[in-house]
Amino acid sequence: MIKMAPSILSANFAALLEDVMMVEEAGAEYLHIDVMDGRFVPNITIGPLVVEALRPRCAMLFDVHLMIERPELHVESFINAGADLVTVHVESGGHLHRTLSLIREKGARAGIALNPATHPSTLEYVLPMVDLVLLMTVNPGFGGQKLIPEVLPKITAVKDMLKERGLQAEVQVDGGINSSTAAAVVKAGADVLVAGSAIFGREDIAAAVRELRKAALRG
Repeated sequence: MIKMAPSILSANFAALLEDVMMVEEAGAEYLHIDVMDGRFVPNITIGPLVVEALRPRCAMLFDVHLMIERPELHVESFINAGADLVTVHVESGGHLHRTLSLIREKGARAGIALNPATHPSTLEYVLPMVDLVLLMTVNPGFGGQKLIPEVLPKITAVKDMLKERGLQAEVQVDGGINSSTAAAVVKAGADVLVAGSAIFGREDIAAAVRELRKAALRG
């Protein structure tokens, strides 16, 4: 089953709850929440208060993607606010093993993310600790970018790593996902598709979720 994870990075923040409720009613399983600090990536987005405000109104899995420096300092506040899954970047530095352990100790699922140019071998010693591997198919920081096709083989490589080790972590792909690219990403091995402008950039948000899922299943 392919899961949909609409990214609120592209939502209308003046009507955020309305947009979120539309994707939930359309059957999206995850709500992808991009957190950026203006340092790890060149953009600034939201903090735990937005997660806390949405949590009582939404049953989707809250998928918080920390594109920030020193994520270990903020993991607990996002989990307390309602995050179900917290993903941190290999490239963010620090003690990755400790950060992933902290996420799990605080009761959330742990995810690990790789930027487009980062080799899958960086996952080697933490892969058993994670519930999800997020592969960026654009350079993070802004929505609406085009998928970098050279990353597709990396999706397959990570999927194979998981299978070889008998691990059940999901493979999530984020960046340039739309009805034209979804099938190729799924064919490469993706389980969860993150999409922002392809969903929230459409007039009929609910229809966009359904159309993207249909396009993904063609893979």
